[in-house]
Amino acid sequence: MAEAGTAEQRRQAPPQGRMDRARQWVRRAAGSDGHERHMVELVGKSSLAALGAWLISYYVLSAQSPAFAPFSAVLIMQVTVYRSALQALRYVAAVSAGVVLQGLLGLLAGPGPLTFALVALAALIIGRWRHLGAQGSQVATAAFFAFSLYVSATDESRRWMELGQIVLLVLVGCAVGMLVNVLVLPPMRYRSAEYGVHTVARSLCDLLGDVHPALREGELTPERTGQWRRRAAQLGPIAEQAQSAVQTAWEGTYYHPRRLFTRDRRHLSFSGYQAVVDALERVCQQVQSMTRSLDQAHADDGDEHDESDESAGASGERSFLRRYGELLGALAHITELFSEVDEDRLSEQSDELSAAAADAQEKRNRLTENAERGALPLSDLSRPYSILLVEAVRLTDELQHTCDVLRQGVEEEEEESGESGD
Repeated sequence: MAEAGTAEQRRQAPPQGRMDRARQWVRRAAGSDGHERHMVELVGKSSLAALGAWLISYYVLSAQSPAFAPFSAVLIMQVTVYRSALQALRYVAAVSAGVVLQGLLGLLAGPGPLTFALVALAALIIGRWRHLGAQGSQVATAAFFAFSLYVSATDESRRWMELGQIVLLVLVGCAVGMLVNVLVLPPMRYRSAEYGVHTVARSLCDLLGDVHPALREGELTPERTGQWRRRAAQLGPIAEQAQSAVQTAWEGTYYHPRRLFTRDRRHLSFSGYQAVVDALERVCQQVQSMTRSLDQAHADDGDEHDESDESAGASGERSFLRRYGELLGALAHITELFSEVDEDRLSEQSDELSAAAADAQEKRNRLTENAERGALPLSDLSRPYSILLVEAVRLTDELQHTCDVLRQGVEEEEEESGESGD
């Protein structure tokens, strides 16, 4: 009933709330280079490309079915020029295959139901070809449109003229769409690689920033450890989004006019960002494992060791958790630095990350030494301490590797810049 009431309240929400959200969306589109602005740019360019393709097909070519051109222009409009070119090639190939298929079968079997059945069967089979990708379905679509024009034509020469016009209109639409995408606000997306790193690093920082104070202060509850575990499980999709952002940024450099006028090639290489995101993705997996161990360890302590505070090893356990929290605090600082990565300050930031990684390694060594000297049952596999210690070592090593990857990328870029300068 409560859920039903909440849904009813949302349906009856005043228009003012929706207007506020709309204004916020507009402000984000105008004030930041984010998803909202990219959407506005894509819609605007698609509309412009559709208009241009329609004017050419209707007024210049006097086409009988001019809608093919604007439809093609909108269909191949993608977030990067590279994707637009790829989709245009696939779309032209798919439409051409459908039209040629209809023409050949129509010539052999005539414009009858049997021809349509053969065209449909062959077009659907060709459309499964993996190299056509998402445009495979356009083979059948083009073939069906071609069949309708073929049947309505009065003579054979007119039929072939109609089929050829379909391909011509598709070429016109793709050409107009490509020109608009290249010349009007070309989607370079230099910074989306940075955004990918920022997103996953900030998520890691927020989670570790909540875990380490609770460990230092010994304030562990089932609710907390369970929440950490659930939040860590969400890191996987976030890392996938970061991978997609870097891939989009990399694609944005292909067939882009800015490449012709950009002398500083450092901004056109995304291999360093890709390596950083790959490393951070592995860090996410280690954090997931660590939070799972913490959650299970707390459950075990609560079920089997209710009197642990009175045991001889209670002080050793508290010391272990305190030092564990100190290590996670150092690791949280590293992820915070990654969440602020700026390509204009990479050299300086790589030095900061190296220093932070060295501090984390020192804290890990102290944790390991303290655990070995203390009265903790590290050899007891039913207790969590040996597992948590292994997780700490792996997590520290992964973040150390991430820092090394960024440092190596900076050094390679500096060497390339030096060589180009010479």
